[in-house]
Amino acid sequence: MDVPVTIPRTHKKVVHSRNREYHLFVSIPAEAPPPEGFPVIYLLDANSVFGTMTEAVRAQSRFPERTGVYPAVIVGIGYPTEMPFHIQRHYDFTSPVPLSELPASPDGSEWPEQGGAAYFLDFLEDEVKPMIEKEFPVDPKKQTIFGHSLGGLFVLYALFSRPYSFQNYIAGSPSIHWNERVLLERERAFTGMLEEKKTIRLFIGLGELEACHPSQLSKKAAELYERLSLLKDQNVWVTYREFPDESHISVLPVLISQGIRFASKKIGQPQPSV
Repeated sequence: MDVPVTIPRTHKKVVHSRNREYHLFVSIPAEAPPPEGFPVIYLLDANSVFGTMTEAVRAQSRFPERTGVYPAVIVGIGYPTEMPFHIQRHYDFTSPVPLSELPASPDGSEWPEQGGAAYFLDFLEDEVKPMIEKEFPVDPKKQTIFGHSLGGLFVLYALFSRPYSFQNYIAGSPSIHWNERVLLERERAFTGMLEEKKTIRLFIGLGELEACHPSQLSKKAAELYERLSLLKDQNVWVTYREFPDESHISVLPVLISQGIRFASKKIGQPQPSV
């Protein structure tokens, strides 16, 4: 008899906010939570990568002393679709800018609705996080946000807008060129928002083959890394990785594997070798 295949200890919630529907995919560790609660990873574009991240954490956290990965609650923010990506991500992950500032559409058509990043960040902060913290044993001092491409752009937007909403920010192949002017403005304001005794950690990762993209994604990401690396004395710690032989999409599995290790690692702790 054929039966559906499911990922153990996961479930989905349907949430409506501002007349938009979201599907929240939640993964809960089998282990007992530590006294302070589990770390929590908020994952964008969950329809495409929730399963990959859940299984990566589940497998690697079996031996944390060797892998550096500890059990974590994973909260994937997805959409009402069975496809990897949903058109609504264009609105949720971008800032409002004139159409003249957007890159040209490959097929010449108009881009989907843009400019809802502020609302989406409010949704995460005011609706998703309180719901998760009420229902699950999570540690609000160990929060990570993970996004790729436009999702990586949103991770940077969240970092520069509310620096201490999360402790760890993972921006994969961030589409800086999409909202570059607005992002640079927010980056300049960001330095004035830093607090002396609080730490921020950012991981920027992308595929080596992305250097060929006309958007200059690799160049812009590397330049951002260089600028933010100057903020160590203000407790901003930045890691940058280019993964060999990987492209914009193929980089996702290795980005996830490296990202979850980054989220578990303490500042100054060496990366596990096994």
